[in-house]
Amino acid sequence: MMDNHKNPAPSQRARAQAVVAQQQRKAKRTKALTIGVAAAAVLAIAVPTAVVIGSQAAERDALAAAAAQPIEGVQTFEIASSNHTEAPVSYPQSPGVGGDHFPGWANCGVYDQEVVETHAVHSLEHGAVWISYSEDASTEDVAALEELVGERTYLLLSPFAAQEEPIKLSAWGSQLAVDSPTDPRVETFIQKYRQGPQTPEPGAACTGGIDG
Repeated sequence: MMDNHKNPAPSQRARAQAVVAQQQRKAKRTKALTIGVAAAAVLAIAVPTAVVIGSQAAERDALAAAAAQPIEGVQTFEIASSNHTEAPVSYPQSPGVGGDHFPGWANCGVYDQEVVETHAVHSLEHGAVWISYSEDASTEDVAALEELVGERTYLLLSPFAAQEEPIKLSAWGSQLAVDSPTDPRVETFIQKYRQGPQTPEPGAACTGGIDG
């Protein structure tokens, strides 16, 4: 019986092999191009991200270094007592930075009305930083302070009409007056005193208390 399947001619085999080789070369080029594009994309993302992360780390290190030094303009006070009382308390500072205070503390956060001073002083005892502003603070400055506080813990922001300076930062036994929220000492003060070593009751809550 005769075999109807004949082997292709040498020229046909050569052409077929050439086509296969061409397809393989094209596949390799496509693969190399894909890998190159992917690598470039990863590099394009990784380099700026690394720069941002490095910049943020440098900023944190610089802030920590500044907070480790005395901050120009910060006043410190000896706090004689820290008893709980529901009676009115007259503080020598405006606002108060420590002393006898209400049994309940003011919840940390942003307020557009004045908080009770004895409530806020209790928050300072728990390690909060109280940022207060007078009527001299502009609308833009108040908005900047609200953005500064945001959702960060152990920060209290409220107006305080009795203070003379536009903006004050208060921690237990320490206080700083500034004219602008962009003053670099603002973040340095927060870094140094929020849950800082001056805190009489570190780790005590700044939530679950009184809203103002």
